Amino acid sequence: MKPGESLELGDIDKPLLVFGGPYSNLAATEAMLAQAEQLDFSPEQVICTGDVVAYCAEPEQTCQLLIESGIHVVMGNCEESLASEADDCGCGFEPGMLCSALSEQWYRYATQHISPETRQWMAQLPRALTFNLNNYRFRVIHGGVNQINRFIFASTDEQIKLEELQDAQADIIIGGHCGIPFGQKLGARAWLNAGVIGLPANDGSRSGWYLLLTPSAKEIEAKWQRLDYDHDRSFNRMQEAGLNSYAQTLQTGLWPSMDILPGIERAQQGIILNPAPLKI
Repeated sequence: MKPGESLELGDIDKPLLVFGGPYSNLAATEAMLAQAEQLDFSPEQVICTGDVVAYCAEPEQTCQLLIESGIHVVMGNCEESLASEADDCGCGFEPGMLCSALSEQWYRYATQHISPETRQWMAQLPRALTFNLNNYRFRVIHGGVNQINRFIFASTDEQIKLEELQDAQADIIIGGHCGIPFGQKLGARAWLNAGVIGLPANDGSRSGWYLLLTPSAKEIEAKWQRLDYDHDRSFNRMQEAGLNSYAQTLQTGLWPSMDILPGIERAQQGIILNPAPLKI
């Protein structure tokens, strides 16, 4: 596989566990992998939608843990930027946004705390995973099909999602990047976002989120699950590193900025999420 290519996984007939955004949160990543093992998922059945490194304080350790785990990892914009030693995280924030100012601190910290070997690993990550499950064609991406940092939320216009599905030549897309879990059926197709484990989903709880995909004879069930872990451990590491803005998010469950959020998602800040299972 050449850098930047998609990775074909072929036909799959087992359940899958999908999560996004470890975000340099080692305690959350440890908890996620422990949960996968407890649920009897092999590494081949576990997928990360990218942004392994971001807001929290243990970027190198988090990367090494995922490398050693053997799970599938899709390149996020943070991996793309760090691999190329870009000037910023490539998150897609507009100049002048608070998100942009806040990202400068953690990106500088991450740049100083990852090894050349880890950058090389990031550069080799696939931009997409493709597979077949229950006669559905899946494509796992980070943001958009052709734009790694494209924000696609639950409230994003259905036509945009359908156009992305068309570009992907897929029945179902599993995306990341936006940080909030959701699932939406689009006729015979669907868009899923597993959510992230490294930060809360801006709903006032301290949990992360992951997604279970369970095939049966007639359908696939997409079911979102909360992930709890040692938040205080991660919070203390971030304070020690001087990453205070996002450290507070681990305590409050609220983002320090909502610049990127559409109006609907912005109005839902602090409202506890409870995504219903989706039958496909």
